[in-house]
Amino acid sequence: MSINTLVLASSNAGKVREFTEILAEYNCVVVPQSQYQVQDAEETGLSFIENAILKARHAAQCTGFAAIADDSGLEVDALQGAPGIYSARYAGQGASDTENVQKLLNALREVPESQRTARFQCAIVLLRHAHDPMPLVCCGTWEGRVLFEPRGQGGFGYDPVFYVPTHQCSAAELPAVVKNQLSHRAQALRALQGQWGRVG
Repeated sequence: MSINTLVLASSNAGKVREFTEILAEYNCVVVPQSQYQVQDAEETGLSFIENAILKARHAAQCTGFAAIADDSGLEVDALQGAPGIYSARYAGQGASDTENVQKLLNALREVPESQRTARFQCAIVLLRHAHDPMPLVCCGTWEGRVLFEPRGQGGFGYDPVFYVPTHQCSAAELPAVVKNQLSHRAQALRALQGQWGRVG
């Protein structure tokens, strides 16, 4: 791929760290949009893919560079897919990770373990330029369930309450290198890497 630098359409420190770690092996430098004083785009889409496109196009328009964006969230079956696209603001605009997690646990207080199935979804969009008519879109899904209380100090967002059956721990208890192999974002990025020939 001819693009060596990508503007990441996010100011989320956790996402910046994960994108940088995962893409480092491909000799691709990820620069957060905050370095160009770009504000977050308004997420008015009705799906993860729509929101990712909005964010990537906004970053590319403001900087003039190729841009990459993801929109991701947690779908809980017992809550009919909530918090979904509203995961980052589940407890209100500007809510902290702790506040979002607490609202989720409150909503699931009476739900037994067998019915707490959930999954992280991620849509990643790469635009070569702001008017790119063929955005590259890749998705990833990470199955698990919601714990009754937070566990672990790693990760961010809902990681402390997302149980990973294959490793019998929460996502926040996984070493970063392991999470970056398993996660919904890692899966989407691997799919993206496999299609980068379309971008060059």
